[in-house]
Amino acid sequence: MDTIVEVENLVKRYGEITAVDGISFEVHEGEIFGMVGPNGAGKTTTIECIEGLRVPDGGAIRVWGLDPQRDGYKLKERIGVQLQESALPDRIKVWEALDLFASFYRKSMDWAPLLERLGMADKRNTPFAKLSGGQKQRLFIALALVNDPELVFLDELTTGLDPQARRAMWDLVRDIRDQGKTIFLTTHYMEEAERLCDRVLIIDRGKIVALDTPEKLIQSLGVENRILFTAEGDFDPEPLRALPGVARVEQIGERVIVYGKGNRLVGNVVNSLEAQGVRFSDLRTEQPTLEDVFLALTGREMRD
Repeated sequence: MDTIVEVENLVKRYGEITAVDGISFEVHEGEIFGMVGPNGAGKTTTIECIEGLRVPDGGAIRVWGLDPQRDGYKLKERIGVQLQESALPDRIKVWEALDLFASFYRKSMDWAPLLERLGMADKRNTPFAKLSGGQKQRLFIALALVNDPELVFLDELTTGLDPQARRAMWDLVRDIRDQGKTIFLTTHYMEEAERLCDRVLIIDRGKIVALDTPEKLIQSLGVENRILFTAEGDFDPEPLRALPGVARVEQIGERVIVYGKGNRLVGNVVNSLEAQGVRFSDLRTEQPTLEDVFLALTGREMRD
């Protein structure tokens, strides 16, 4: 698999604050590569250094072997960028914005089919100010794709969107990748990274915490499964604690949470409850997630 982006010992400081602290990684052709972490972790600074929008204080960046600072003009012809914060004049119409951005490039694509694919064809003559939040995000994606880029940067694409619009954006990102493009996205939504990304880089306080596929990150850390249920009447948790694979049992009122590992964990817990004659309801299982991985690695939950 070809390497498109190479980052080596990247450092970026703002005064006395080190926003990015010596990180190294690669992005491969055709993948959805995700950089995840809480707000302030260094995600946007990193992606803007790769795009050539910020000058690093240390390290090296290559995109197809090009230096984003020295070869910025060549690079911008081949990449598409959706910034974390973007705006257009209120009165500019959707088609006018696309026409304007297409004129910036030596090579651009016919944006009418693009608008159709993004579900925005009926908004062609709508002023920017009249678009919903999700529609504005779709327009910014269209503007990022109008030069038919090989590499697309999406920075906090779904921030501020409702759950339905967020999932529609996820489908759109997969569709862009299926068109043969490579995607580099940042997000502080762990579920988003888990659903979309082929590989995930977890960053916190400017340092890389982990980098692998979502599945391998979850498996390698041995994060526990959870079994939740409501116990009726008197309940003694000790028999559950003695079961193989059970790490701990927590009880808050009638609600019980069993933490543990193993393929037979659920069956063992249910059999134990039935053997004790415990009446229980609302039993469900929760699989470990990337957020559990982040918590296990950093010792704290994601911050907004």
